[in-house]
Amino acid sequence: MIGVTDPPPRKTVLPGAALPDLIDRARSARGNAYAPFSGYAVGAAVLADDGRVYAGCNVENAVYGETVCAERVAVLAAVAAGARRLVAAAVVTPNGGTPCGACRQVLAEFADPSLPIAVAAPGGAARVYTLGELLPHAWGRRDLDATTPPPRTPPPRPAPRMRGPDPAARRR
Repeated sequence: MIGVTDPPPRKTVLPGAALPDLIDRARSARGNAYAPFSGYAVGAAVLADDGRVYAGCNVENAVYGETVCAERVAVLAAVAAGARRLVAAAVVTPNGGTPCGACRQVLAEFADPSLPIAVAAPGGAARVYTLGELLPHAWGRRDLDATTPPPRTPPPRPAPRMRGPDPAARRR
């Protein structure tokens, strides 16, 4: 949006063992995943700014749309416990896959773009991304700013009338 800027990200100082510990917690949570339909078990852990760690696993459902990803389970557990700012996250998937778009957006609600996200396979080394790398144009509070008018769109034009030969001319 024009005239709206993001505040500069806050610098996050993580204890040296924070990411390896988060990865271990995510690996452990993965063992509790309920994934009878896809077999794609995922574990996640998030670190709140007060030092508490929250873990989650994916929970599938026969109604696929009701499935909840591990990352969202971890974030929701943090919020339920009163956390409002996350400073690190870890995800362990069967193939080292990154969080889905919905999970990235939920993380963006409670973290700066500089949030480190460690992603690993069960027995593999972790790759570390920032949330800003994974979700460069997150939707946020600034997009809901009521003082910024929405873009004007012209009213729709009526459909053109079909012109063809004059039906009366065919009868002559």
